[in-house]
Amino acid sequence: MKTKNIITIIAIILVIGLIAYLCVGYYEKLFKKVQNPIVTMEVENFGTIKMELYPDKAPNTVANFVKLINNGFYNGLTFHRTIPDFMIQGGDKLGDGTGSPTLADLDSTLSAEENYTIEGEFYANGHPENNMKFDEGTLAMARSDYSSLSSSLKEEGYNSAGSQFFITTTNYPSLNGVYTPFGKVIEGMDVVHKIENVEVTYRSEELASGEEAPKDEEGNALTADMPLEKPVIKSMTVETYGVDYGMPKTLEPFDYQEWVSQYYGASANQ
Repeated sequence: MKTKNIITIIAIILVIGLIAYLCVGYYEKLFKKVQNPIVTMEVENFGTIKMELYPDKAPNTVANFVKLINNGFYNGLTFHRTIPDFMIQGGDKLGDGTGSPTLADLDSTLSAEENYTIEGEFYANGHPENNMKFDEGTLAMARSDYSSLSSSLKEEGYNSAGSQFFITTTNYPSLNGVYTPFGKVIEGMDVVHKIENVEVTYRSEELASGEEAPKDEEGNALTADMPLEKPVIKSMTVETYGVDYGMPKTLEPFDYQEWVSQYYGASANQ
């Protein structure tokens, strides 16, 4: 009888302990704040930039950025575009703004030949939850704009980001809701401003000494925005505080060259 009572008491204690454990876990999920990822970027000869990422605003974009960082994608790449009082842009594997990441950059077991993009997580693209504003030091994804080809290609431009990112060097409200902000500089804005003001030249090779600035297809003067000596991202690491953000959802890139070929081919047949 005594043994039976002891067993009953032990069982009650175990049940109480289990209930307490579950309650603590539930409480932590409800009330314990998960630490946002912190990115540390070392820029050769310039210094350190630290950025906080916001997965609650742009979860897929953060997953993509974290995965690329952890695979060492950004190490050795450059800032290939800098515009004072606007932004600095980097993360292009070709270093000229035309490169795209491949699936192998996310996972070495996947195709190194297949490029990818990700969905733009901003208001105009159906993501009202991302209400971040483009203030000074905002980290965002660069993307293409195909509106010069056709107004019908808005969605293709919205979903064309891959690995290239930019950091705003001043408040830029005209970008609100039409680009994906997903982080903020928390240390090293002085480094960002140093990069912002490096000596630049024109991307076009058509500009000879003494000539006017080269123009785009619409006759607008191009801006000198390519650093003569591109600042190098020596390393980029991220602290996720034990959270696995997983693989990002990827999209097949829009082939604008094929679209142009088909468009003008169809026009010629009319």
